[in-house]
Amino acid sequence: MDGSPAVPDGTSTEAVTDFDAIVIGAGVSGLYQLYRLRELGLKVRVFETGTGVGGTWYWNRYPGARFDSESWTYGYSFSQELLDEWDWEEHFAAQPETERYLNYVADKFDLRRDIQCKSRVTAAHYQEDTRSWAVLLEDGRRYTTRLLITAIGVLSAATMPTIPGVASFQGQSCHTHDWPKEPVRFEGKRVAVIGTGATGVQTITEVAKTAGHLTVFQRTPQWCAPLHNATIGQEEMHRIRADYPEIFARCQETYGCFIHATDPRATHEVTPEEREAFWEKLYGEPGFGIWMGNFRDILVDREANKLISNFLARKIRQRVTDPAVAEKLIPNNHGFGTRRVPLESGYFEVYNQPNVQLVDVNETPIERITPTGITTSDAAYAFDIIIYATGFDAITGAFDRIDIRGVDGVSLKEKWKDGPQTFLGILVDGFPNMLMVMGPHAGLGNFPRAAEYSADWVTGLIRFARDRGLTRIEATAVGANAWTDHVLAASEGLLFTEVDSWMTGINRNVEGKQVRRIMRYSGGHPAFRARCEAVAADGYRALALA
Repeated sequence: MDGSPAVPDGTSTEAVTDFDAIVIGAGVSGLYQLYRLRELGLKVRVFETGTGVGGTWYWNRYPGARFDSESWTYGYSFSQELLDEWDWEEHFAAQPETERYLNYVADKFDLRRDIQCKSRVTAAHYQEDTRSWAVLLEDGRRYTTRLLITAIGVLSAATMPTIPGVASFQGQSCHTHDWPKEPVRFEGKRVAVIGTGATGVQTITEVAKTAGHLTVFQRTPQWCAPLHNATIGQEEMHRIRADYPEIFARCQETYGCFIHATDPRATHEVTPEEREAFWEKLYGEPGFGIWMGNFRDILVDREANKLISNFLARKIRQRVTDPAVAEKLIPNNHGFGTRRVPLESGYFEVYNQPNVQLVDVNETPIERITPTGITTSDAAYAFDIIIYATGFDAITGAFDRIDIRGVDGVSLKEKWKDGPQTFLGILVDGFPNMLMVMGPHAGLGNFPRAAEYSADWVTGLIRFARDRGLTRIEATAVGANAWTDHVLAASEGLLFTEVDSWMTGINRNVEGKQVRRIMRYSGGHPAFRARCEAVAADGYRALALA
């Protein structure tokens, strides 16, 4: 196709809008996208629901919250000054440090003047006659923009469990995503945590240190691996700073933008003794090496996956003193690495404490929340605090919570009801001038590394259109179908597609999210970038530009 279809009759391409671009979200993606759009000289407004910037790191301030990417791979790479000025305190920074970092970025680059906090976007409707978007806030304010850019995160739409009586509890309770800013004390308190995903693992480990008694309600145990966090001294930070070019180059080379590269060997190409020694080495090292730097076949070969899963199971049995409890903590419905691997710091040892009890809700389901606690099929528990670590409506959930309508009023939620359809995870046919930073079917991984690339690509496309006087940017149906087919093909043979998780679109607490879907691109970030760069190099001819 020629990439330059005619302007429809009666369309005004000179419409006056409040902004050239509206960005939804002031987290890692939104802050950087704002920085890049400013470089183009555009009039931009960022709408942020929270009272401050930071996205994930503004909201998730629950006990133990920290990221599992190495800090020095997680920060932005676009500014040498920023790299020179910021000293990371830990190899895996906790939430307060990461929130401080993102606030530092917002101040250093004077981003706040274009960010409007306490502004939840509830609707965005495309206006074909003016080639613009009308954006509605929760408080009733309306704005118009030529470009609508979503930077709303992959895990930002928190979900509560559909358990009867949640609202009846008279003690203190909240979802981990909505943790209060004021400190919560656990000393002498009877505390319940519902959920044992990555958030639950971090929360449980920290709460158990001071709670009077902690009861964990688990449905699905996880294959956790040690984080091995440590502080960073000045001398080490100096060495890291000198290595930044090599660090970021390595992140560009790897499948998930982490520093850990897949081992080129297959599991059965080494002796059992060599294999065990290699896994012991990975288990003792910091970060995702045991997941991202393991043998090349552990996520595609059932026998290889069974062997690494058995290795992790042995570790759990070694670390948990009660054999019956240990068995409950070993997953039996998925293999290691087929869900996102939680990294932990003493999680399994928590269950050796006399003040901690594990309840398997597969054996004794929760029947309801009561004014005083939780009732299961065999017992009534009294609590002072209930913590819901019940996860997110991942990847598409944040989109579903905004009434986004494209050409002819078509609903994005309805269009995606059988699974997302995008072009490069950035554009959607029928939704002109809407661009997604880290949308469904994009290349995911170490988030800032992937988000920077996505925002850069979006910026390049906007520059291309602006320089040519083009005011309508849209994916074609042919292009979106081809990319969706490619995303599906890239996932074939991967064991994670056989597992219920947020990575396959499953959330038992959300209507319509009980069927597995392919939600992300699994071909690796180098392959994703190659596809994106080929489209740009071809003058964006794969798009419908006008």
